Amino acid sequence: MDPTFLPAGKLAELTRSRAIGCLELLDHFIARTERLDPRINAVVVRDFDRARERARQLDSSTDRSAPLFGVPMTVKESFDVAGLPTTRGHLTARDHRAAITALPVRRLEAAGVIVFGKTNVPVDLADWQSYNPVYGATSNPWNTAHTPGGSSGGSAAALAAGLSGLELGSDIGGSIRVPAHFCGVFGHKPTWALCPAAGDPATSNAAPGDISVIGPLARSAADLRLVLDAIAGPDPADSSLTMTLAPPRVTSLKGLRAAVWTSQPGQATDDETIAKLEDLAAFLEREGAIVSRTARPDFDPIEAYHLYLKLLNAAWSSRVTDAILAKQREAAARLDPANMSADAIMVRTTDISHRAWLGLNEQRYRFRRIWTAFFRDYDILLSPTLATAALPHMRQGETWERRITVNGRDMAYNDLLFWPGLTGGYHLPATIAPMGFTAAGLPLGVQIAGPVYGDRTTIAVAELLEQAYLGFTPPKGWD
Repeated sequence: MDPTFLPAGKLAELTRSRAIGCLELLDHFIARTERLDPRINAVVVRDFDRARERARQLDSSTDRSAPLFGVPMTVKESFDVAGLPTTRGHLTARDHRAAITALPVRRLEAAGVIVFGKTNVPVDLADWQSYNPVYGATSNPWNTAHTPGGSSGGSAAALAAGLSGLELGSDIGGSIRVPAHFCGVFGHKPTWALCPAAGDPATSNAAPGDISVIGPLARSAADLRLVLDAIAGPDPADSSLTMTLAPPRVTSLKGLRAAVWTSQPGQATDDETIAKLEDLAAFLEREGAIVSRTARPDFDPIEAYHLYLKLLNAAWSSRVTDAILAKQREAAARLDPANMSADAIMVRTTDISHRAWLGLNEQRYRFRRIWTAFFRDYDILLSPTLATAALPHMRQGETWERRITVNGRDMAYNDLLFWPGLTGGYHLPATIAPMGFTAAGLPLGVQIAGPVYGDRTTIAVAELLEQAYLGFTPPKGWD
């Protein structure tokens, strides 16, 4: 059996039963990485020798009960792994080596995985293009003229190309969800603060970042569940609290209460994306689901989107340099008051006072409660992940200087934040599952959002869709 594109859970079954050795399986993915990664430049940090030593240890182990036993995986470059660099794309950090492995990586190793490398990111994890001056650019295995997304772009590309068995990413503005969508894999953005990310104090913050979360990318929805089981729960350095997530609300598509939000006036969404989402809604109706195409939370979606943008820029402010802050102040001073682009709304929050931020946070929690009320009537919300399929490479200029075209409409690059922000800004879990392809052959993913701490429900729906509608499809030319 060729293990290349198997789900991680199936790979673990093979190693537990000794149908394949852990070292043999690891060497399979290492060989593919050495042979094929030059085409996409996804696995940019490699730790093959230590991974082989761990595989040998697992091969000699009598306890094979770990749920991800022997699964070779890579992690996003921003996660600390002891002895490896964590640069987040900055040349100044190229020679630093982490002293401590991040908590979620340690938890995954306890669940049996073998980490053999790290995957590429944009600078400061702040782009849907994954390129930086340390490691260069990563390409999409479906079409190498296109980006795999960001900031977990290397993660999604490695999975889609069959270079790794599993991945761990992070998300504040779609950084798990957009790469999963662009590359045709599954991804899960957990409820905020469910999965702690603590790493080396020299390279990672001790405090959780606002909106930002960590979560898995995989070739099956069941793998998302396995990873969530491994990494969820408070940091034991902070608390002895334990957490039990509610079980999935549904076990069948029949009776599923699904709201479908295909488009929003004033926010461009590609016709092909809308059509595929409509096809999925019609399929759910045929399967006996209760589908509403008009149900919405009881707030102004544009007001909610703009609030997310303000909170996002405030959250990002801890990452930016004084020089960038100075540029933002200059840009804010020049702004036309009528400019309501995403970039304009964000830059106006530069140097926001703590009192003003508290007001935004209060409004965010009021909207979050409205989301909670909405999800009493509906199990999930289906929406686009992003307004368009994978974008062409765009490596010139800052994100706020770029323009793109969606449905013939010229728009600012960062105006794409609507669909990621509508759910992410309010701490909701969201699972990405494949829903089809464009006429040009690029993948499209559906965003399955649910109530706060409803992670098991959104993943369960993705599993049901994987079984009944569409699962991962390997890109041509990577077998």
